[in-house]
Amino acid sequence: MTIGGIITALVFGAIIGAIGRLIVPGKQSMPVWLTVAVGIIAAFAGTGLAHLFDLKTSGWNFWETIFQIAFAVVGVYLVAAFWPRKSANY
Repeated sequence: MTIGGIITALVFGAIIGAIGRLIVPGKQSMPVWLTVAVGIIAAFAGTGLAHLFDLKTSGWNFWETIFQIAFAVVGVYLVAAFWPRKSANY
């Protein structure tokens, strides 16, 4: 993987993670870096699922994007459920 590919994965992962975080209701107490990580994993998982169904994955594909966002929503929901909440120690 080239530097350009890594940067693209980070940017696209941040976008997919942010979309997933916006769709999950409520406030999530997870850091931004974790949102990006969930987005990157969701992007790879969505692309893998699209390959599994033999969908065209070169260029932009509607179903691939839907799979990626769905994985991001599930990932954000699960991480937010298990990530420790910030406590107010006054």
